[in-house]
Formats: sequence, structure tokens, C-alpha cells
Amino acid sequence: MFAVRNVTDDTVWIGADDRSVPIFEGMFPIPNGVSYNSYVIKDEKTIIMDTCDSSVAKQYWENLMSVLGDKTPDYLFVGHMEPDHGAQIKHIVDTYPEITVVASPRAIEMMNDFYGLVPKNKMEVKEGDTLSLGRHTLHFVSGMMVHWPEVMVAYDSYDGTLFCEDAFGTFGALDGQIFADRESFDSKYIDDARRYYTNIVGKYGKHVQKLLGKAAGLDIKRLCPLHGQIWDRDIDYILDKYQHWSTYQPEEKGVVIAYASMYGNTESAANLLALMLRERGVRNLSVINLMSTHPSYLVSDAFRYSNIVLAAPTYNNGLQPMMVAAIEDMAGMAVQNRKYSLIANGSWSAASEKCMQELISGMEGMTQVGDSFIIRSSMKADQTADLELLADKIVESMQ
Repeated sequence: MFAVRNVTDDTVWIGADDRSVPIFEGMFPIPNGVSYNSYVIKDEKTIIMDTCDSSVAKQYWENLMSVLGDKTPDYLFVGHMEPDHGAQIKHIVDTYPEITVVASPRAIEMMNDFYGLVPKNKMEVKEGDTLSLGRHTLHFVSGMMVHWPEVMVAYDSYDGTLFCEDAFGTFGALDGQIFADRESFDSKYIDDARRYYTNIVGKYGKHVQKLLGKAAGLDIKRLCPLHGQIWDRDIDYILDKYQHWSTYQPEEKGVVIAYASMYGNTESAANLLALMLRERGVRNLSVINLMSTHPSYLVSDAFRYSNIVLAAPTYNNGLQPMMVAAIEDMAGMAVQNRKYSLIANGSWSAASEKCMQELISGMEGMTQVGDSFIIRSSMKADQTADLELLADKIVESMQ
């Protein structure tokens, strides 16, 4: 059964939710599912704006057929060749062999790489090119490395719609709510949106800034991403989030404490520090157990908060592997300009503090707050004052 909804009089959403696949891109947990958006613009000429992932292909085709009916589409726009949006390209071209595929030259080349497809009819577009559908005219703008190299976004000047590909997207199934409402988005979707951006687009902040600069010169009335909700109001809200994330400035003053603990001693120190910070009035605070929580959650909170505390024991004369992976993930996603503090544990060998410092040294603009808090196997009562001092230093750094 088809499930579609009009975005405007001429533009129809034909996307679908996937709540069954537990991970995205083979690595990121998506407990709330994910949506795959696609659109059809019906004018004198009809264009399909991207396709979908194979996991939702059945629903996608039911939706597409309900919108097209007996009409043959004139164009298929492919904004980038990532398979979670391109899985139905070949099927569409096989079904409608006269359709013209509109894409960047690099994307056309990649169609052959992925699907052995060389479109019979193609329109290779670059930034500044346009395509008239009748009333609607699409203006093509390069979105290189947001987050694939061949990304091309399309701006519909007739009704001010920016088809923005993976920009402004989010994890999480739509649950029937295809239009973003700031209040419900902030309470239900913002954490998924942040984790989506920071772990997928995070390292490409400079490229996001370029795209934001181009978008500022357009009269945008709505954003139509390929994941998540459509923004047709409160656009400044999501633009402000992207401004913070892409310039690596924290959204708010707060602390994320991430720990790896084998026997509970490092965990106890991390939990005690969290209590101390709460007692000192810190309300924006999260504690993450890296032994059971995917590092993408730490990356997300590291983008969100001003302060990071890392707590880990020594392991095999080095650093506990979960903490190694977590710091490497933060570095890989270009976490920077943050204040950090360390809790390090060791028994016969105390190497974790040195290892954490070495890993953090490769990250830009990181400033240590307080002395590293060192545990020898377990925290002793006479060390409480030192942990209290570290809590004071962290709070002071947030003023």
C-alpha cells in the first residue's frame, strides 16, 4: 500500500522508514530506525529526486507508482551515488529506458562502478547549471564532501526548496511526521540529528561551511534532506546547529564523562566525579560507558559539550582498547577546541595517562583542565580532595 504526502502542490514525498536494520553504514547503531527520502516534482516535465536504500525498495516502488501512474518520468536526478540513496537507479533506468539521468560527471562515472550502468540518456551538470521543468527551474550547486566528493544539491527557485542531499539529515524513523516541528524535534530528534551529523559529516566542517555560505545566497523556504524531516519553518534553528557543528564550537557548556573500566574501579571514580560536578551546579552532563556504548555517542556529546573527561585503565602496558577506539573516533571526526580532563588507572604499570595524552595531542585546540587524576588500582579515601579539586577546575573552566 502506497504512503505518500505532498510537500508542495507539485512536489511529493515518496520516502519510507526502516525500523528493522540495527546499524547504519555497517557501523552506527540506529535504535530509532532511519528514513530514506525521495521526491517527485510534477510539472510539464516530471523528475524523480534520488531513489532509496534496497531495504525499503518495495515501499518506495509502491509510492513511486502511485504518484506516476501511467506517466513516464522525464528525468532522474542523482545527487550522489551513495548506495543508501542509489540502490534503485538501475531499476528505474531499466523500467524507463528513455529517462534522462541528471547527475554530476563523477556520479555518472560511479554508476558504472557500482551498477555497471551507462545511462542511454544523461545530462551531466556542474555548479551553476539549470534545468527547466516548466514552472520549476532547478539550479545545481556543488556540495562536495558533504559528505561524498560528487555531491550536487538542487535548488528549486519556483518555491524555494533546497534538495539538500545528506545535509540537514538525521537518524530516526519519521513516524509519520515528515515536517519538522522545532519543539518536537528538539525533544525527540535532536540527539539523533547531532549523532548523524557528527559521525558522518563531522570531519568535513570546512566543506559544510562552504555549502552554508552558498545557501545563504538563496531564498530558501524549505529544506528537503534524504534522511529525516523536511524543514519548512524554523529553518534558522537547524542552520544554527550546523553553524556550531561545522565550526567545532560547543552548543552548550557542559561535560561528557566517558570511561572504560574492567573491574569497576575506574568507573567508580568517573561516577564520583559526576556527582561532584552535579553538586557544583553542572546540569548539562552525560556519562558514557565505553564498554557497552558505541563511540558514536561520545563523538556526538563531544561536539555538544564544552568539556570532555576521559577515564581509563592501563591495559597490556598501553591503553584500554575501547578508549583507544573512542579517542581515535573523536580525532577522525575532527573534534577540536575542547577542554579535557583525564582519570588514569594503573596497577603494576601506569601507562594509560601517557597514552591518552599522546592520542589527544593529535587533536586541534585541545586544552587540559586540572592535573590528571591518577589511580593506583583503586581510588583511596585520601584522594577525594584531589578529585574535588579537579571538579572545581572543570567548573571554573566553564565560567
